[in-house]
Amino acid sequence: MTRARVSMQELIAQRRRAGFVGRGGERAAFRTNFDLPPEDERHRFLFHVHGNAGVGKTFLVRELEQLAREKGALTAYVDESVDSVPEAMAAISGQLGAQGARFKELERLLAAHRERRHEAEAAALATLDTEDGGPSAGSLAVARAGLVGLGMVPGVGAFAGVLDAGQLAQGADRLRAGLSARLRTQEDVQLVLHPERVLTPVLLRELTDAAATAPWIVLFFDTYERTGPFLDGWLHETMTGDRHGTLPATVVVVTAGQRPFDTARWGAFADFMTDVPLGPFTEAEARGLLAAKGVVAEPVVEEVLRLTGGLPVLVSTLAEQRPTDPDDIGDPSATAVERFLRWEQDPVRRSAALACALPRQLDLDVFRAAVDCDDREADALFAWLRALPFVVDRGDRLRYHDLVREAMLRMQRSRSPRGWAEQHRRLARKFGAWRAEYETGREEFDRWADERWRELRLAESYHLLCAQDPDALPDVLRDFTDACGTDDATAARWARVLLDAGRDGDTEPVSRWGSELSRTLTEGGVPTALARLLSHADLDEPAQAHTRVVRATALRRLGALEEALREYDLAVDLGEALGEETPSAPGGGPAAPLPDLARAHRGRAYVRGELHDYEAAIGDLDRALALEPGSPSAHSVRGEFHRALRHDDAALRDLDRGIALDPAHHFAWASRGALHLTRGDLRAARADLDRSLELNPDYVWALVRRARVWRGLGDPARRLADLDRAVALQPDWPWGRCERGDALRNAGRVEEALRDYDHVLALDPDYASAHASRGAALAALGRHEEAVTALDSALRLNPAYTWALCRRAESHLALGSVDLALTDADRACELSPDDEHARAVRDRVRRGAG
Repeated sequence: MTRARVSMQELIAQRRRAGFVGRGGERAAFRTNFDLPPEDERHRFLFHVHGNAGVGKTFLVRELEQLAREKGALTAYVDESVDSVPEAMAAISGQLGAQGARFKELERLLAAHRERRHEAEAAALATLDTEDGGPSAGSLAVARAGLVGLGMVPGVGAFAGVLDAGQLAQGADRLRAGLSARLRTQEDVQLVLHPERVLTPVLLRELTDAAATAPWIVLFFDTYERTGPFLDGWLHETMTGDRHGTLPATVVVVTAGQRPFDTARWGAFADFMTDVPLGPFTEAEARGLLAAKGVVAEPVVEEVLRLTGGLPVLVSTLAEQRPTDPDDIGDPSATAVERFLRWEQDPVRRSAALACALPRQLDLDVFRAAVDCDDREADALFAWLRALPFVVDRGDRLRYHDLVREAMLRMQRSRSPRGWAEQHRRLARKFGAWRAEYETGREEFDRWADERWRELRLAESYHLLCAQDPDALPDVLRDFTDACGTDDATAARWARVLLDAGRDGDTEPVSRWGSELSRTLTEGGVPTALARLLSHADLDEPAQAHTRVVRATALRRLGALEEALREYDLAVDLGEALGEETPSAPGGGPAAPLPDLARAHRGRAYVRGELHDYEAAIGDLDRALALEPGSPSAHSVRGEFHRALRHDDAALRDLDRGIALDPAHHFAWASRGALHLTRGDLRAARADLDRSLELNPDYVWALVRRARVWRGLGDPARRLADLDRAVALQPDWPWGRCERGDALRNAGRVEEALRDYDHVLALDPDYASAHASRGAALAALGRHEEAVTALDSALRLNPAYTWALCRRAESHLALGSVDLALTDADRACELSPDDEHARAVRDRVRRGAG
């Protein structure tokens, strides 16, 4: 490598590595492992480094990574900056990609996973789409449990205990169906529900391809005490099983965390792994490190050993200053950090080291905001800082080791409380300015969906909390509500910033809220955390209304409809009271829109719709549209509710308006197609359903509706084709499979139809239509006694089911039970006097009786 091509970062890394002293046995064992082929019984596929904070785990891991690269290995490093298995895969593919390996398919699927995850919540709202009569009581109950049953609501804790296990399982089936209808393909559905199942085989295949280009691939998983809860099971399955494919034999995995490996999970793998426990440096190791830095004066060495307790991060920090004067080490209460600062003679560097402890993480921009120095000095100072032994370098970001940062923060806070607060206020202003610049032109909803905006807002909030700004805690608690409305991981990050700021700023109320919200998120999920906020935080009325809307939405997604309804009621009451208090604008309207009130009305309408209270739901949507008349979804959903109530003209007006406002809304086209179908306009129905399916080819609800159009047009082949596709996309949706059973039965494929009906009833034993259709199929096979039993079940669930009464009358007649047949036929005609089929059945029964 020529001097012209050597970067500053490379030189810094070389100097740091040159000073790496200690852990000789661990390094030698790791290096020797590359000299053993994978087939050698002495070769190890897994190394686990563990020990308490400060023992140098990360420093050792980074040294092992460099050793691996010297052996020609491709390497990837993952730490607590990832929050899930897909994020860990993204980190691996990105880093290996930068070294020349290509992970094109994995990167495509990861991008799709991120997009589809955002669509999943919307799919949950569609799980109750059924035929015109609405879902049965059993269907409704299981659908409410869907999100919990699929594990898409992590941390619901005790809340899940109130749901029946059978409902959880069946609810999972229903939500899978809803996702299939909403998303594009089954792969998209699996990317949401089980991303590891889709992504892991691709990762393994592309790792295999990469293995052909390098002798070794080494994957490092640091801070495993934080990432292990979601990575450990996946890593174990990937390394020890072949469910998703196989890892190349030349892959070596290194994990590092505070705790030993779980022997219950990894015990059987002990012959293939090396356990690397780390403790403080031995006295010999500490002395060796000090000697390597020229620190040999015995009084100095003894004081360093006493101050640090052998913790490598602190020994390295003190050794870096090369102290030589025993008189400089007098105060036995002095901390290692104070000693470091005393030994650093350059006041600019000393000030920079302290200032850079304040942000939770650093890049060059944050460094310039934290350090009061000339821009010309910034690059050199930043390079000096990143070379310090207690600074963890992640490439694009730096952070101080926790032990050192906590000591620096504590010292600054105690020495100058006013200076501490002012420094944090200055950083908060800087992050606030960056946030304001970044959010320009972005809608509020889009901001919360943007990771960069969330990072800036979190940093701004942290520094305001540390500065004890009087508005900071109320503002962050309000932000926590919006974080809960974004996703569980974002909510957890906002609780974490309260914990961090409370600890670092020694502010008990902030710390208490961080602890409370973290605990309640873990125990009961978002609804429980927001309930705690509502009951114990001094929220003003607009904040209360907003929090209740977010909590109600979370409860609705969990299926707790009655509790969600109560929260929406309270939110509406608060919003309407606030609207009355708001001064009117010229013309009599409110001075400003009330988005939370409109959202509360919409949410309450959706809950009432799921509870089949369509009239009340329409009233809510009336009020929502009075506040936000340009909402295409509100018009379309109100149109659907009117359609369910047979308010055809009102439904058509709403659906026309919804389509005019958003011509790409496939739901509105499908609903209007269903309306045309009900009114007998088959051509118009087909045109609208065709358009819906052009916009979303995998919209299963529209496929089943169009199948009914084909039935009306006398085209059984196209009818069956649409239903076959619907069932292929959504195999466990009862309505679609029951409809296909009817199409098969009408086509004379009765045994296949029976299999569909049996499948439906396994999913939902209370599906009356499936029992009735199954009875008709059994009758077609001449199995009339079984047919009567099936039709009995249908009529027990729906005593006014005219079609089932007619079918049972015919089976009774076939069995010679004329009186029972006549009773059923008379009852059918009484219920539906204009039903020509019922009258024809009664005539046949009477002829049979005569």
